[in-house]
Amino acid sequence: RASGSRQNRSKRLARTMKDTRITFKRRHPYATKSNVIKMVKTPGGRLVAHYKAKKRAGPKCGDCKCSLAGIKHLSSFSYKNTHKRERTVSRAYGGSRCAKCVRERIVRAFLIEEQKIVKQMMLEKTKKKPAA
Repeated sequence: RASGSRQNRSKRLARTMKDTRITFKRRHPYATKSNVIKMVKTPGGRLVAHYKAKKRAGPKCGDCKCSLAGIKHLSSFSYKNTHKRERTVSRAYGGSRCAKCVRERIVRAFLIEEQKIVKQMMLEKTKKKPAA
């Protein structure tokens, strides 16, 4: 019974422990987010380390902070090497605000203008009453 649990423990450790046959290639020995390696077996049978690039969060909407659809998730430095069509969306506030927030802004602006017109009409109406 004890030997069976020992085997299970060694299997668990094998899954969780880092493979010691491979070491970092660069002079940065700490297991940080920027220093993640993936083991790759070459066609020649050697085990080599490939450094993984960090996943980027991508641009967020300035109003609701949701992720912007249609824009690549890159590091801020690498946006300068991409095409403009990959950095923006062809719409008002494209690449800065999401579609929902743009729609909200347009509707709000329209309603404010309508309110101004109604207020102007009410003022004209009140001015005409005393004169009549």
